[in-house]
Amino acid sequence: MTFFFTDLPEDIFFDLLAITDFAEVAFLVDGDYFHKRFQEQKPISVHEFLYPLVQGYDSVMLKADVELGGTDQKFNLLVGRELQRDYGQESQVVITMPLLEGTDGVKKMSKSVGNYIALEDKPGEMFGKLMSISDTLMYRYYELLTTEDLGHAKSLHPMEAKQTLAELIVARYHGTDAGKQARAEFQQKFQAKEFPDEPDKRVDLKPEDMSERDVVEGSSIKLAKLIAKTGLISSGSEARRLIIQGGIEVDGIKETNPDKLIAFEVNQQRRLKIGKKKFAIAELRS
Repeated sequence: MTFFFTDLPEDIFFDLLAITDFAEVAFLVDGDYFHKRFQEQKPISVHEFLYPLVQGYDSVMLKADVELGGTDQKFNLLVGRELQRDYGQESQVVITMPLLEGTDGVKKMSKSVGNYIALEDKPGEMFGKLMSISDTLMYRYYELLTTEDLGHAKSLHPMEAKQTLAELIVARYHGTDAGKQARAEFQQKFQAKEFPDEPDKRVDLKPEDMSERDVVEGSSIKLAKLIAKTGLISSGSEARRLIIQGGIEVDGIKETNPDKLIAFEVNQQRRLKIGKKKFAIAELRS
């Protein structure tokens, strides 16, 4: 169905025109996002200009005193301040928070990307996802998700620090007992894993092998590509099939998404169990 402005109720249409009366193109283009696009001579559609105006108008209608958003929303929040002034209101206080990277350590946490930890995840599943993150990302999670002393966390062995973090997060959403139980079950499962001193294959990854540059530190590679690089399976398609069927474990955690990005820091090793009897260690070299 084609949608025309004439289909809008008259009052909404004129409200929209009123908002645009207050907005100067120079102000919109001055925003970092639009300014960069403008300088690079990349096209900017009219609706992209309208979005921050309409979001800013929410602040006017709510007569907001304070608005909280991610750092990626800074420009839109500032537009709200400008519109409030134009409507004779006191400008809201804007507070921005850093974006939380997902378990891949590359992109912001998102359900569509698949790098998220859901609040409704079962305790064991939530604990396992937190144990799969890189050591560097772990400290960022400490900083953004807990009130724990970061210096103390860094003084612990990384495995101990990560288990403590995972227990804290699970306890927040499922209770203290669930957090302790999830930790105990992980330790029992992890310690019961028989990983040979000499695996079937050692894989040295190079920076050019990696899929994406980590926004924190290090790099990431898609799981299917990582498994294929071990040479312990016949093809990339076989790697994907095996992952989907639940036949792959990374550092003791079963992974079933072939497109999941596995984060590596330089000189960090990942232990891979492929099927029931094949083992590999992958390490990112500088």
